[in-house]
Amino acid sequence: MAAIVSTVAYLGLEARAVEVQVQLIPGLPAFNLVGLADKAVGESRERVRGAIAGMGLALPPKRIAVNLSPADLPKEGSHFDLPVALALLAAMGVIDAEMLADYVVVGELGLDARITASPGVLLAALHASNEGKGLICPASQGSEAAWAGSIEVVAAPDLLALINHFKGHGLLRAPQPGEVDVAPAGPDLAQVRGQETAKRALEVAAAGGHNLLMCGPPGSGKSLMAACLPGILPPLDPAEALEVSMVQSVAGTLSGGRLTRTRPFRSPHHSASMAALTGGGLKVKPGEVSLAHLGVLFLDELPEFQRAVLDSLRQPLETGTISVARANAHVTFPARVQLIAAMNPCRCGHLGDAGLACARAPRCAADYQAKVSGPLLDRSETPFKSSSHGWDRRNRNRSSFETPLANQPPFHPVNMLGESTERGEHVGKRDVDDAPAFACDPHIRPVGGVIQGGEVS
Repeated sequence: MAAIVSTVAYLGLEARAVEVQVQLIPGLPAFNLVGLADKAVGESRERVRGAIAGMGLALPPKRIAVNLSPADLPKEGSHFDLPVALALLAAMGVIDAEMLADYVVVGELGLDARITASPGVLLAALHASNEGKGLICPASQGSEAAWAGSIEVVAAPDLLALINHFKGHGLLRAPQPGEVDVAPAGPDLAQVRGQETAKRALEVAAAGGHNLLMCGPPGSGKSLMAACLPGILPPLDPAEALEVSMVQSVAGTLSGGRLTRTRPFRSPHHSASMAALTGGGLKVKPGEVSLAHLGVLFLDELPEFQRAVLDSLRQPLETGTISVARANAHVTFPARVQLIAAMNPCRCGHLGDAGLACARAPRCAADYQAKVSGPLLDRSETPFKSSSHGWDRRNRNRSSFETPLANQPPFHPVNMLGESTERGEHVGKRDVDDAPAFACDPHIRPVGGVIQGGEVS
């Protein structure tokens, strides 16, 4: 008779039920594992063999058959070690199989029978809660699993302690939910001198959840202003904090079971690949756009990113999700982000400054800004601008942002209050004042209900 233990397979942010079936068959000693398992799961045979030997037990001289059902579902990750070991011990009669029927089991095993952490425990706990079962997981992740609600969590440090718990010789204490992590204080808008209109633009973007594109010469404060944005965003509510923590759990970045109320802020380097930004890889993992879910994705030096990488963000910015298609799986991750981008007006960065601009201006500005495709700029539709008298290295407190739309026809911009201005010269010939060129994306869901549809409510 086969011993059965329940576990899960992760597909994006979804945990799908998997049965680990173990049967001891008379015949030559062998340890076979089937069920569309990847290399990490296949190697669990040696880890399980070593862990059982580490407790002083020997495998029976029979043919050990392990089946991961359903067989057509890809199985990835080392969290199958513990359910395979428990199912094997149940088949050997060391532990009662009926006691394991009420639990979902995840965890990686060491050769000394220690149960070590594995990604995705929070998703497994939520799945167990929906199924009305308890969860067996590593002791180091018990506080993470406890956030799933009122389910029984058995967090064991090693395989021997887990066996003693079910035999009643030494009960394990139920873990408590991890503490809410207090994020360290970052840059504050109150610390920024000058840039009053730029501050106002950032506040409008934060209130309405709008995308923001800043363009100006080096040292004008674009990166600093972007880093100040998380400090003025509203904290995550409990449901949002759990959703963000689920993404971090799958990515393996949720440490100590501590949830955070601070919105994520991700700033990938401009050399990032498409898989790093959108997710993917041999074992599909969430990318930067998903790790910034419900937070801020800051792309500094926007034109320096590969064009194909930037264009891969067009659909996630519209739908709020990112779908990664592979031959053996189709995985969807959440990706509702507030995109903040910064760029120089041209390659030298000093367009409009006769003393510092290169000899190719303004042609170099048009070529440089053309690296960003129009559809991506359409996600930032409404341009805002005001005039300035240039950038002074001796007074960096003055704002010197310029509009990035150097190759667009003349238009009549509006200021922060929606009032029309009279400056309509072609960009590159007109003066730029104390405000960034930024655009509001009306498709993004408002945050806080302050701005709706591009208008102040």
